[in-house]
Amino acid sequence: MPPCIGNLASVRDNPKLTTKPHELYLVSRDASNISGAAGALFMPRCLDDVVSIVSDCRRRNVPFVARGAGTGLAGGAVPPDGAVVVSMMSMNRIREIDPIGRTAWVEPGVLNADLSRATARYGLHFAPDPSSQQSCSIGGNVGNNSGGPHCLSAGVTSAHVVAVEVVLTDGSVVVLDTTGAPFDLRGAFVGSEGMFGIATAIQVRLTQNPPHHATVVVGFPTIDAGARAVSAIIAGGTVPSALEMMDAPITRAVEDYVHAGFPLDAGALLIIEVEGLLNGVESDIATCLRVCSEFGATSIRRAADEAERAVIWKGRKTAFGAIARIKPNYYLHDTVVPRRKLAEVLDAVGSIAHAEDLAVMNVFHAGDGNLHPLLLFDRREAGVMGRVHRAGAEIVRVSVEAGGVLSGEHGIGLEKRDFMNLMFDETSLAAQSMLRHAFDPHGLANPGKVLPSAAGCGDRQ
Repeated sequence: MPPCIGNLASVRDNPKLTTKPHELYLVSRDASNISGAAGALFMPRCLDDVVSIVSDCRRRNVPFVARGAGTGLAGGAVPPDGAVVVSMMSMNRIREIDPIGRTAWVEPGVLNADLSRATARYGLHFAPDPSSQQSCSIGGNVGNNSGGPHCLSAGVTSAHVVAVEVVLTDGSVVVLDTTGAPFDLRGAFVGSEGMFGIATAIQVRLTQNPPHHATVVVGFPTIDAGARAVSAIIAGGTVPSALEMMDAPITRAVEDYVHAGFPLDAGALLIIEVEGLLNGVESDIATCLRVCSEFGATSIRRAADEAERAVIWKGRKTAFGAIARIKPNYYLHDTVVPRRKLAEVLDAVGSIAHAEDLAVMNVFHAGDGNLHPLLLFDRREAGVMGRVHRAGAEIVRVSVEAGGVLSGEHGIGLEKRDFMNLMFDETSLAAQSMLRHAFDPHGLANPGKVLPSAAGCGDRQ
């Protein structure tokens, strides 16, 4: 980004900054297909370090971008040209676990799966479980209000954050919670994608490990049959902990990669998991399977033990990695559509991909209609990126027209910023801009993200 970025040279005398080209290259991109050009990298180890760099950036009018593990898929951690990237991955301590109150204070660099491993001895876990949970950070989960397969019944990250310690863009430190506050500023901060300040500690709510699970893989002849079964399960009053669907192409790719025992003759695969007390689990899974049978289920396989359950979930959660055996690159959106429109929108996604001569595979959170269509491509192919982006834009348009929304868990970032006016009118966008301005009046924190602006840096004041 041009001159509105400020003069980075004036902040480079900070001894904890690095400008080594190979390090800047790595932190100038995330897991999306978008890249930027970081001007410097800062790796704080404590609260005072964060206060120091944020205060320095504010004094010199230099923008900064907080970064976690870089697993984001919407360009949210991609820095505008010349910005300081503040990598939070060295702040990775679990400060406190309270097994009685079922909370923990953690630093933002703690990995999602590591938190659940650390609390397992108390019979507790952190419920949000993104597919990248082995590598994504709690700070990144907070920034994007991340979800995961088991958030159908448990809720996404915002439902599991009690308080956040934040360094605001003037260098002041506040704790955002709901104690005696007239507004839920904690709720506003979760999902703000780094535009409101930098989280330096998060108090999370822990969830008791369920005493029993039932995990079942159900094959259907078509996605339409599976989608109608999902709607009927929810409409009947049963809310499983997870309802995940995979189409035939991604099922074949995953089976070749993981060997999870998925049926290769199914047009669609539904993973159902129910958890709780034994009698309730057995009753609910019986209801789910009865509904599946009514909608033409072609196969039913229940995990016999924890090891079999683990390999089923490994298959689901490594789906994105499995496609690397087919094409080196992929592009996806995470729009959400009404469950009753799942089959209709997925048909449209297939037509869009076909029109642009692209392969598409679908794996998604069927229970809440959160789609993850993967467009497969090789970026070395001439002209392919134009086709990919046209297809992506059309997928977003079709999803919103079906009554859907732009994102279920990946965030808006740069990827969907220019689609915001498909969902929001000028008044709504202005209100969001005012909230952003209340937290960051100078527009230094992750500028240019989420809110559309013709000038590209119109949120800078």
